Amino acid sequence: MTMSRRRPVHLGPRSLAALALVSAVGVIAFGWPFLAPPTSALNAHAQDAPWLFAGLLVLLVAVVAATISESGLGAKAVAMLGVLAATGAALRPIGAGTAGIEPMFFLMVLSGRVLGPGFGFVLGSVTMFASALLTGGVGPWMPFQMLAMGWFTMGAGLLPDGDRLRGRAEPALLAAYGFVAAFAYGTAMNMAGWPFMGALASGVSFDPDAAVPANLARFAAYCVATSLGWDLGRAVVTVLLTLTLGPAVLKALRRATRRAAFETAVTFEAPRKAPERR
Repeated sequence: MTMSRRRPVHLGPRSLAALALVSAVGVIAFGWPFLAPPTSALNAHAQDAPWLFAGLLVLLVAVVAATISESGLGAKAVAMLGVLAATGAALRPIGAGTAGIEPMFFLMVLSGRVLGPGFGFVLGSVTMFASALLTGGVGPWMPFQMLAMGWFTMGAGLLPDGDRLRGRAEPALLAAYGFVAAFAYGTAMNMAGWPFMGALASGVSFDPDAAVPANLARFAAYCVATSLGWDLGRAVVTVLLTLTLGPAVLKALRRATRRAAFETAVTFEAPRKAPERR
């Protein structure tokens, strides 16, 4: 039996290409109000565009998950994925209706850190999908949430190597990342829902006929008026949980990863024939 070290989910060329494709389409899906000129046909269908992009993102996220799974998501990694996704989905409703109390974000940061960017992307997407089913939050916004959470969790796996960090440096780095990423997630989701508003709030809603600077000002006002407090609460809760519970959770995740031998690929050699007796 021979062994070689590897990550729980190895990102091969096909996985990287699929992830780059869905990320590029995702950037367009989130930011199209600022990318399309006022005279474009897309702006003429501003109320239909989120539905179009939502359907497209569902297919692309599924393709990426399938591609990454094909490249090395073994049975043990699938089991870990199921446990963490179920835990994250169960944590999300805890803060329902309370501004910013969303403990699932800190778990996603730590899981992506330990298990790597490939596993992180799949975990973030699956967790958000499961939590949407659990809370009844299924709608055109769900694919955007899946992609944004996939990016959020993957980013933690792309941070500098943990072997170079000692003591409290790693939790501090993860807390800082969680603080910034919590606002980035909120801003991305604001972009996804903003074009839906129409004439509901004329002063801050998306105007298909306005220039990009005008719409940027409207979007900034929309974020401040609707989600700044929620995003700040999410960021603060993520920081506090990461600093207080982070070291213990990181240790537990790394212990589980070592025991599951995710990083060990096992291959079996054909048994040798016993020498014949004469």
